[in-house]
Amino acid sequence: MKLKLLSIPILSTCAAALFTSSTAFSQEIQVVKIGHVAPLSGAQAHYGRDNENGVRMAIEELNAQNLVIGGKKIKFEIQAEDDAADPKQGTAAAQKLCDSKVAGVVGHLNSGTTIPASKIYNDCGIPHVTGAATNPALTKPGYKTTYRIIANDETLGKQLAMYASNTLHLKKVAIIDDRTAYGQGVAEVFKKTALSLGMQVVDEQYTNDKATDFMAILTSIKAKTPDAIFYGGMDPQGGPMLRQMEQLGLSNVKYFGGDGICTAEIAKLSGGVKTLSNVVCAEGGAALSKMPGGTAWKKRYDAKYPGQFQIYSPYTYDATFVLVDAMKRANSVDPKVYIPKLADTHYKGITSEIVFEPSGEMKNPATTFYVYKEGQKTPL
Repeated sequence: MKLKLLSIPILSTCAAALFTSSTAFSQEIQVVKIGHVAPLSGAQAHYGRDNENGVRMAIEELNAQNLVIGGKKIKFEIQAEDDAADPKQGTAAAQKLCDSKVAGVVGHLNSGTTIPASKIYNDCGIPHVTGAATNPALTKPGYKTTYRIIANDETLGKQLAMYASNTLHLKKVAIIDDRTAYGQGVAEVFKKTALSLGMQVVDEQYTNDKATDFMAILTSIKAKTPDAIFYGGMDPQGGPMLRQMEQLGLSNVKYFGGDGICTAEIAKLSGGVKTLSNVVCAEGGAALSKMPGGTAWKKRYDAKYPGQFQIYSPYTYDATFVLVDAMKRANSVDPKVYIPKLADTHYKGITSEIVFEPSGEMKNPATTFYVYKEGQKTPL
C-alpha cells in the first residue's frame, strides 16, 4: 500500500511537469501576420505577383532568423489580398486586413488604391509601407501610419521633363494619362515642369487603365507633330500604345513615362517594335546594380521566382524588413507600441539606407532613368 501510495504523486508530478513544459513551449511561438495588397488578377497582375514575391522572400528570411520579440519566438506569415487595381476592392482589402488584426501592411501597388486605403489603416491603427504607390497626395493627410520607401511623382515627373528639355532639347510634347491617381498625378507634374522650362504642350488626351485601342488619340496627336509623347499610366496600355505609334508612323517620337511603364513586361507587351527604343522612363530608386545589395538579392529572387521580376519587389522586400525592424526596436509586435519607432527608422536595406521625413516620405530618394536597348531595359 505504501508503494502504491508513493507512486501516485510521483506520476502526477511528472505528468504535471510534462504538461507545463508543453504549454510553455506552445506559448513560445507567436504567429504575426503581415498583410500585402496588390492586383493579383487583371492586366496588372504581373506587378502584383512581383510585389508579393518580395514580401514572401522577406518573411522566409525573417523566419530563418528565429527572432524573439517581447519574449516570444515570432513566426511571420503573409496575408495576401487582391485589389485588382480597383479603389473599391482596395478599401475592402484594407478593411479585411484591419479585421484580421494584421501587425502591418506592405502595399498597395497603385496610388488609386493606396490613398483611400491609407485612411482605413490610420483609423484602425495599422501601419503600412508602400514601395510602389507614388502619388504625392498619399502622405498629405499626415497619417502616422503611412510610409513610402520610393521617390514620389513630384520627383519623377520633374526630372523627366528636365531631361526632355535640358538634355534632349525637345520643344513640343503631347501628354496622355489614364485618369488614375497615379497616371494623372505624374502627368500633371511633367506638364507643369515642361511648361516652366519653355516646352510647348501641343495636345492633351485621356484614356483609362482598361483601354487597348489608342488609334484615335494617337491620330489626333500625330497632326500636332510633337517631338515626344508623355504617358501617365501603366504598361498594359503603354505596350499597345507603342505598337500603334509605329503603325501610325510615329517611329521617331520619344515616349516618356514614369515607373508604371518602366518594366521588363513592356518589351513583351509592345512586341519589341521599333518605338520601344524611343522610351525614356524613370524609377524612384537606384538601378539594381547600384543598390547596396541589389545584385545578390536579384540572384536569390530569380532562383525562387524565375522570369517574374518586374520593378517593385526589392522595395516590398525592404518594406517588410522596415516594419519588422520597428517591431524589434520596440520589442513588441503590437502596432500601438511599435508605430512610433517607424518614424525613427534608419534601416540599411538592399535598395538603400531608409530614413523617413516627418511626413513619411523617404529622405533623399534616388531616381534612375532607363531606356530599352535591343529590347532590354537598360539604366542610363
